Amino acid sequence: MFGMVPFRRNNNGLMRREDFFDKMFDNFFSDDFFPTTTFNGNAGFKVDIKEDDDKYTVAADLPGVKKDNIELQYENNYLTINAKRDDIVETKDDNNNFVRRERSYGELRRSFYVDNIDDSKIDASFLDGVLRITLPKKVKGKDNGRRIDIH
Repeated sequence: MFGMVPFRRNNNGLMRREDFFDKMFDNFFSDDFFPTTTFNGNAGFKVDIKEDDDKYTVAADLPGVKKDNIELQYENNYLTINAKRDDIVETKDDNNNFVRRERSYGELRRSFYVDNIDDSKIDASFLDGVLRITLPKKVKGKDNGRRIDIH
């Protein structure tokens, strides 16, 4: 039973100092205080990709992003999603002085390799912070890139 302890110990039964600090920093940086959907360039946005017999369906969570700030492209068998966020939250008092002013800027890009797609029939929509893309499958053939309009 002694070998099943969930952390490493040295010969005297105490946790090593390095292990203590490693665990402390791992817990701190894996906390929800640093969400994975930040727009700081270090993290991405959540994407679900589902394959059916006749199509792929992609759902990308882009909270706080406006439809006009999303660019979607399919070229050389890569689906690329670009998103920019530019938010300013202001709270002023009665004298028009700032009580609080916060800004959030960022840009994200993710690409996915998806072949055997009929690029002339790709469809995309954006509603309530979720980008939904339908990529119909085709018989192997030509690869033409094109910009995809979002409605």
